[in-house]
Amino acid sequence: QVRLVESGGGLVQAGGSLRLSCAVSGYTLSSYYVMAWFRQTPGEKREFVAHISRSGGSTNYADSVKGRFTISRDNAKNTMSLQMISLKPEDTAVYYCAAGNVAVDTANLYDYWGQGTQVTVSS
Repeated sequence: QVRLVESGGGLVQAGGSLRLSCAVSGYTLSSYYVMAWFRQTPGEKREFVAHISRSGGSTNYADSVKGRFTISRDNAKNTMSLQMISLKPEDTAVYYCAAGNVAVDTANLYDYWGQGTQVTVSS
């Protein structure tokens, strides 16, 4: 079965940068899946951040992160990344790696999820 493991979260000062990674393993090639990043704060709905096509040739971003975050994938290494710059306190959340069959912005349409990694941006 598909397994996703996030890493790279931590505490960073506002204006700083952070790079999250997602390692993918399982019984199918990672390139079979559309992949995405979501984030969630306590009491809030899980929020779309970005998604990337199977080949990595197409990406989409939430308006709140566009221009600051960059999603990428390396199918040969079975990894996906989220490079975050100019971080704001509002970016504080648990960030989740997800995989699915369709490139959508809705969390419940993704099939597989990582355990999440905490990103905290101090003001």
